[in-house]
Amino acid sequence: MQPPVRLLPFALSELFAQVTATGRLTLADRYGLLAALLDDSITEEERASIDRLLRSIRRGRVEIVNDLSTLV
Repeated sequence: MQPPVRLLPFALSELFAQVTATGRLTLADRYGLLAALLDDSITEEERASIDRLLRSIRRGRVEIVNDLSTLV
């Protein structure tokens, strides 16, 4: 049995702020989004934010990178 996935409080808002500031979605960010989507307790507002982020990726406004972090 897999252990339950738990999000840290404000994890999604921090992720969105970082992606917006850098224009890059890292490997760690993608795992954070995966955890959020697997968590049944996210709000409709958080789900809509994820949808907006995915639209930004499709439109080329956000670049997907294979770096673990945007920090140097």
